[in-house]
Amino acid sequence: MSVEDVMAQARDSLTVKRVFGDPYEKDGVVLVPAAAVRGGAGGGTDPEGKGGGSGFGLAARPVGAFLIRQGEVRWQPAIDVNRAILGGQVVAIVALLVIRTIVKARSKTKRAT
Repeated sequence: MSVEDVMAQARDSLTVKRVFGDPYEKDGVVLVPAAAVRGGAGGGTDPEGKGGGSGFGLAARPVGAFLIRQGEVRWQPAIDVNRAILGGQVVAIVALLVIRTIVKARSKTKRAT
């Protein structure tokens, strides 16, 4: 597969269809899912044309959906539970380290007096 073929395949993969899914309708409510899509491609050959390579990557994650009800459009963001849990853990670790530093500083101050 040539570099041009890989670039064309990557360009075809990064379309609006990857960002907005097919709409769903139920009980008069239309839901249009949306995703964040990132991708890239690259490749090359040696100056003599004897060897080379190419490739591309694509990453997508849901970000929310548009809800259409009675002519009104509303954005409903998706909640990434894993990211929320990780964020909470980071905050807890930082808080524990700050508390530890404060306790150590106070104990040194009490010993000095």
